[in-house]
Amino acid sequence: MVLGKKGEEWGDTESANLSMQTYQPDSEVEKKLLRKIDFRIIPAIWVLYTLSYLDRANIGNAKSGGMEKDFKLTSDQYSVILLLFFVSYVIFEVPSNMILTRCRPSLFLSAVCVLWGGIAAAMAAGQNWQQIAAIRFCLGIIEAAFAPGIAFYLSSWYKRHELARRYALYYTATAVSGAFSGILAGVITEYLDGARGIAGWRWLLLIEGVASAFAGCFTWMILPDWPSTTKWLTQEEMYLAVQRLNHDGVASSGAEGAAQPTHGKAFDMALRDWRTWMLVVMYMLATGSQTIQYFIPTLVGQLNYSGFMLQYMTIPIYAVAVVGIVFFSFMSDYRKERAHYISITAMIAAVSFIITVAVDNKKAKYVFLCFGVAGVYAACPLTLLWVSNIIAHPAEKRAVAIAIVNALGNSASIYGSFLWPSSTGPRYVQGFTVTTVFLVLLAILAQVNRYLVAKYPSQGLNAHRSGRDTPASDKANDV
Repeated sequence: MVLGKKGEEWGDTESANLSMQTYQPDSEVEKKLLRKIDFRIIPAIWVLYTLSYLDRANIGNAKSGGMEKDFKLTSDQYSVILLLFFVSYVIFEVPSNMILTRCRPSLFLSAVCVLWGGIAAAMAAGQNWQQIAAIRFCLGIIEAAFAPGIAFYLSSWYKRHELARRYALYYTATAVSGAFSGILAGVITEYLDGARGIAGWRWLLLIEGVASAFAGCFTWMILPDWPSTTKWLTQEEMYLAVQRLNHDGVASSGAEGAAQPTHGKAFDMALRDWRTWMLVVMYMLATGSQTIQYFIPTLVGQLNYSGFMLQYMTIPIYAVAVVGIVFFSFMSDYRKERAHYISITAMIAAVSFIITVAVDNKKAKYVFLCFGVAGVYAACPLTLLWVSNIIAHPAEKRAVAIAIVNALGNSASIYGSFLWPSSTGPRYVQGFTVTTVFLVLLAILAQVNRYLVAKYPSQGLNAHRSGRDTPASDKANDV
């Protein structure tokens, strides 16, 4: 029996199957529904993710904006501050995604935003580097619920090859927040330094943290819940939202009723699937490469920029990254291909970093640093989204798999934060060499995974329900 809002019956399973058989992709009704959903989801999660990354990554701007001088920070101490965030972040991702499958996402995600904003603002009160590190550990606990939660949330609303372009728009928040953080850091540390006896870098942490908490108080009114439980959708729209996912072989959270596996069963299913572990390794390589983002101000500083100009010169790097994210993700959806675009973006980044280290011209270094960061930023979302393509059902397994991949993938940031010690400057050969190796391996493994997924495809959702073989369309969606 399929249920609508307030327990209303949509019809029995036979009726649902009939509707699925007569479902017409890309109809005007479906396009109207997509526009309605996009208008609600994409702007709201973009704002939340921008604020999330501001609060997570502003530690680099705070360091160069006076915290390093005030606390007499060493390179190892700064690395510990970065490391402890990722320790808690990695540990709490899987439990948080398990909880999300049983909650209203509009309330869950908004509450998480309010909590992390408060914790991020508390960093402004830190009196030594140990206190900053402890607060960032707590920040990691809360933020662990957001990024994997959004990946699962989007995969519960959109078909597999609708995902990348939406996720790309959402993921541009990482680059925009990096650029915006540079602007804010430049303005705040210049004009508020010493105001009311508070250092500029403390004002930076306080303002950005409070902004996150404020936004979270309102986003719950905008975000939908699950396709079958969103109250502002009509019964027909809810039915269409569920059936279009079923047609694409994607299980929708909140639509499976008593058939939902337990948390333990879903966890066991995800652990036993070899695809989970292939993507864990790939995402570890991608996120390990992305730790360069925390050292962008430091790398730009080696190009004879300093003070406020250093903060402003980080902006073009993130602007190029936005273009890379959007272009390659849209192309990936349009071509219905993940592996090739992961390999292309990884190799663009690898070659760019090699050139960055090899040349002496500072303008050339800056240009290829822009291209390299853009390649890394584009490869990360494409890799994570591949989880939803090849582990599409049941929804609880997909949620756990996304969290495992994101959690263990981000564990690379634990050791990645030690790849860029100040003693290896100004060329930072160690950091660039290891990052380049990561990217080359990512490009190779993307092609290996593409071959294995094509040879050993997952059983499609519709085939699983009917006992038929996996349809060719489902196999194509996997790669």
